[in-house]
Amino acid sequence: QVQLKESGGGSVQPGGSLTLSCTATGNVYSAYCMGWFRQAPGKEREGVAASDNDGVTKVATSVKGRFTVSKDNAKNTLRLQMNSLQPEDTAVYYCGAALCAYWDYNVLSFRSDFGFWGQGTQVTVSS
Repeated sequence: QVQLKESGGGSVQPGGSLTLSCTATGNVYSAYCMGWFRQAPGKEREGVAASDNDGVTKVATSVKGRFTVSKDNAKNTLRLQMNSLQPEDTAVYYCGAALCAYWDYNVLSFRSDFGFWGQGTQVTVSS
C-alpha cells in the first residue's frame, strides 16, 4: 500500500501563485510515476502534470507555461508550482501514483485500480 498526502492548497487572487506538495509513504517503489490531477465542480477529473521515475515530466496543454512539476525521488515528494493562476484553475487537486507501466503518459492518466490517490487539496482562485 502507498499513502499520498497533499499540502499547499488555499485561496489566491488571479495572477497569484501556489505550490502544492505530495509526499508518498509506504511501499513506494522507484518504478512509480506520480502526477497531479484536478476536478472542478461538475467536471471530470483531468490530468494536470506528471513525472516519471527518471524525472521526465509532462504538463497538460491547458497549464503549460504556468505550471511546473518536479519530483524528488529521495524524499518521494512531488511538487506542483502554479503561477499566473486563473479562476478556471479552481478545483480540488489530487496526487496520484502508480507503477509507470500502468500510465498512459500521453493523456496523463493511469489505471486507477492499480494506483493510489491522495485525499485532495482545494485550490480557489478568486478576486
